[in-house]
Order: sequence, then C-alpha cells, then structure tokens
Amino acid sequence: MSQPLLLEGKSVAEAIEKELAARVARIKERSGRTPVLATILVGSDPASATYVRMKGNACRRVGMESLAVPLSEGTTTEALLARIDALNADASVNGILLQHPMPRAIDERACFDRIAIEKDVDGVTALGFGRMSLGERAYGSATPAGIMRLLDHYQVAIEGKHAVVVGRSPILGKPMAMMLLNRHATVTICHSRTKDLPQIVRQAEIVVAAVGRPRFVQGDWIKDGAVIVDAGYHPEKVGDVDLASAAPRSSAYTPVPGGVGPMTIAMLITQTVEAAEQA
Repeated sequence: MSQPLLLEGKSVAEAIEKELAARVARIKERSGRTPVLATILVGSDPASATYVRMKGNACRRVGMESLAVPLSEGTTTEALLARIDALNADASVNGILLQHPMPRAIDERACFDRIAIEKDVDGVTALGFGRMSLGERAYGSATPAGIMRLLDHYQVAIEGKHAVVVGRSPILGKPMAMMLLNRHATVTICHSRTKDLPQIVRQAEIVVAAVGRPRFVQGDWIKDGAVIVDAGYHPEKVGDVDLASAAPRSSAYTPVPGGVGPMTIAMLITQTVEAAEQA
C-alpha cells in the first residue's frame, strides 16, 4: 500500500487565519468596530483554561478581541444565565463561547440554549443543531465543522462513502454525523453500547473517532484504505485511535496533535468573523 496522506490541520488553520485577518481588517475599516468573541469559563479546570487561552490567542492573531468572562466554581445556573443574557444584549459582542465541561451543579443544556442563535458561533444550541441538520443556515459545531473543512481541503471524497462515527456527544458525534449525512455519505453512529463495534468500524471508508478514550480504536478495526479522523486528545498527547497500528492501514489520517485541534479553533474564529460581518 502507498504511503497514507497526512491530513495536517495546523497549516490549513494558519492559512484560514491569514484570510480571516484580511476580513477583520475590512470590518474595522467599514464599521470602525472590532469583532469580539466572549469566552465564558466556569471554574478552574486547567485543560479548559488552556483551551480558552488558545482561543484568545487565535482571536488576537487575526485582529479580533477576546472578552474573557471567568466565573467561580460555585456559580449557579441562574447566575450563568443572567451573564449570558447580558452578553446577548451587548451589541459589541459578536460571538459567545461557553467552555465545556461545566461544574455538575449547572444545567449545561439550559445555558447552551440561552445563547442567541446569531451569536452561537460554537454551534452548541439545540436550535442551531436542528437548523444545521435540516440543511438550513446555522453555525455548525466547531469541531465537526473543522473536520469537514479539513476533508474538503485535502479533497477527500465524502459523497456515497460509508462513514462510521464512534461517539454520540451533542457537540461532536451527533453534529458530525449530520454534516456527513448532509454531504451524501451513508452514516453509522456507534457508541459505548454498540454490539460488535470492531466489526462495524471495519466496514467504514471514513472513520471519525470521537469517543473520548485514549487509543480506543485499534489498528485491526481499520479497513485497508480507509480515511481516519481522530477527534480525540488526551494529556499523554494521543487521540482516540491507536495511530501507530491504524495509520499504516489507512489512505489518509489526522495526526494527534496538529490535526483536528487547530481546525476547531479556526472554525470558531471563522464563524465569529461571519457573525461580525452579518451584524
């Protein structure tokens, strides 16, 4: 088998940022206003704090502003909803990111759904998911949207292919499946209770691993020539696929790190710039 293609997200994300910087400059020139992404972080989870910082850095690289909204671990659902309402009403804020996961005491779904649809640049609201699933205009969930952009950049064929998505989270697995379905793939969604999971993955021409377990998908689960998209990231700098054994069997794969991660942030910033252009 020939050498698999590396679906490298870092350079693609850098190219997207250059294009966004020019768009931000035009917004400032036309309106005299700088696009703003508000990032809400509840509690002090170190990984979440790192992600929020990376998103703030990306904003600055394209000339946008990042408004950090840190809230204590003891914040109530009511207090968080009130803060989201204030950001919805603030005309200077174009996008709102509510960092996941939140403390257990908070009603996460109620808080996501409070974000105004025109500021839901991370694609987390039920309304946004519904509109996207129906093929109507909405900001897609950032990680699946980034994966689609990456596949398109490398001209990976989607139409008519059998795609297996391992994972069913509301901000990754489910929207990923809908985006692939909207592009005419045949989609199977698997999860922790799926029977004969390795056998189902072996049928896939495109495998998206979004299960949140290190090296969960094994090399002998991969059909020769399949495309592997690893949407996982764990502290030991590995993803959800055992890439050492799986990548050699593939026709293309995303590295970890440097594959899906940079694309997630690039799409979040892209959608914030789009929101500013709409405003």
